[in-house]
Amino acid sequence: MQLTVNGRPRSLDVAADATLLSVLRDQLHLTGAKPSCERGECGACTVLVTAADGAPQPIYACLALAHAYEGDSLTTIEGLSSGGALHPLQQAFVEHDAVQCGFCTPGQVLSAAALLARDVNPSDEAVLRAMSGNLCRCGTYPKIVRAIHAAAAVMRGSSGD
Repeated sequence: MQLTVNGRPRSLDVAADATLLSVLRDQLHLTGAKPSCERGECGACTVLVTAADGAPQPIYACLALAHAYEGDSLTTIEGLSSGGALHPLQQAFVEHDAVQCGFCTPGQVLSAAALLARDVNPSDEAVLRAMSGNLCRCGTYPKIVRAIHAAAAVMRGSSGD
């Protein structure tokens, strides 16, 4: 099958029942998406698939059969940064201490990236709604919301905290 992952075209030999998560981790060695609940309930395995309109959509890679994404373009946490510089969301998560154990962070950041691709000035309600599919066992939710708003301000070109 053919996939574009983090901007790089890939040709893969994939079993019919392989999940996108297993292909990313086991074949492409991209381990940012984490296997956790394996039931699409925690968001640790979140990756982005680029929709036909160009907007990234978060999906749970643990539930997605890899072949369903034949020819699609995917972004993992490893592909979010550019030229060695962190994406504004990654930088904001660090600066606002929105990580503790870090296990959920890749999924949190990618869900937030999908939100900010649609709305660079989201309300708290929009942030909470967009992040509702990502669980954090450490409970850093207030810091995650602050980090998303700070990244949005950077992306809008204004200062903000």
